[in-house]
Amino acid sequence: MTSISSAAPVAPDAAQLAALGVKYLLPSYVDLHGVSKSKMVPLGHYDRMLGGSELCTGAALEGIPQDVSDEEVAAHPDAASCRVLPWNPEIAWFASDLWCKGRAFDACSRNILKRAVAKAAGMGYSMKLGMEAEFFVLKDTPDGGYAPLSDRKHLEKPAYDVARLLDNYGWMSELVGAMDKLGWGVYSFDHEDGIGQFEIDFNYFDVLTMADNFVFFRWMAHEIARRHGGFATFMPKPYGDRAGSGAHFNVSLADPATGRNLFASDDDPRGCGLTKLGYQFIAGVLRHLPAICAVIAPTVNSYKRLILRGSMSGFTWAPIFCCYGNNNRTNTIRIPLGGGRMELRAADSACNPYLGAAMVLMAGLEGIEQGLDPGDPHLDNMYLKSQPELDALGITKLPRTLEQALDAFAVDPLSKQVFGDQMFTAWLDYKQAEWASYCVHVSDWEKARYLKMY
Repeated sequence: MTSISSAAPVAPDAAQLAALGVKYLLPSYVDLHGVSKSKMVPLGHYDRMLGGSELCTGAALEGIPQDVSDEEVAAHPDAASCRVLPWNPEIAWFASDLWCKGRAFDACSRNILKRAVAKAAGMGYSMKLGMEAEFFVLKDTPDGGYAPLSDRKHLEKPAYDVARLLDNYGWMSELVGAMDKLGWGVYSFDHEDGIGQFEIDFNYFDVLTMADNFVFFRWMAHEIARRHGGFATFMPKPYGDRAGSGAHFNVSLADPATGRNLFASDDDPRGCGLTKLGYQFIAGVLRHLPAICAVIAPTVNSYKRLILRGSMSGFTWAPIFCCYGNNNRTNTIRIPLGGGRMELRAADSACNPYLGAAMVLMAGLEGIEQGLDPGDPHLDNMYLKSQPELDALGITKLPRTLEQALDAFAVDPLSKQVFGDQMFTAWLDYKQAEWASYCVHVSDWEKARYLKMY
């Protein structure tokens, strides 16, 4: 045994981990943002750890709805999720559920997704999810700013540029090698449209494993970039005049018994390669898309990505309309060439993947339960449609700000159904406070424009 791979999950014992050189364990859960949190446990306490020995005060974390006087939450590791850190093989990481008072804690992000997965299983479905990893790798500058690691003059259209990709070969090669060691099956990577922006495409997994992987990936990318003098950022839009970082959700449903893709069709009369079930799922997502946006595009900065223009290279390639279509990237929900899945393009790299996936899955299941239909796919360049044309088609826009998305989240019954009462209130309160803080911040743009205007 030379590695612990998520491609074929196993629950290793302490002897197997010791043979790999592991000394310490991280039973990791996440905060509201989907950021890994944990205590560190010596390998000798492995069995105790698996039983939930590691307690933490939920009130010390952002988005965990507990008071300081409440009983601690306990991390219950999923032993089959074990990942030995590629950059530090003395440590093994475990995705964990939070428990409290002897049962699963309702407000744990991973538990929220597991509830949605259980509902899907009860209907005879399992969700498969792929997430396209887009992010920037930059370096700090002496003036307190940031810049790309590459010192080349950047092109007006740097997407797919080989020279800039090779300038970043050191950290990129190490990161891709680590992903492959974990069994993630990287099949391509490139320099994107932003300055110092990259995308790595790798295999899809069942939805819970993919959410675990993405949490781990963000941490791993930053740790490896730091070894090469930079940092990885999953801020969706670090440059105002360049494209932002998405984390497109590629979704399908499968038969749990056979693994057969239940979205794939060879005789789709609408021409997109989807089954009736797939269209019903899409219709459910479209119905709840504004509320879903609050979770999959969860920051003030997220909505500076979801605009029509603003990139030096022309259109931003980001979604702005509540509509779906074929391989056409101007729809928020795209059915890639070949069909068999839907791509939700509004999701960005700052999302909590457990919460985002839970919202999408539950919305899609509602579409199936109610037999919804999304109408015909939109095949044209939606960016070029006039407002009267959009009105005639019944197409509305995505929320333009975090505030608008939160307003939609607050009134959509799906939100509380998915999150549960505790997490719904805690998450919404936190995010509304975040928006309020932004609204009173005086930016450099405002100072430059108004300070000496009058």
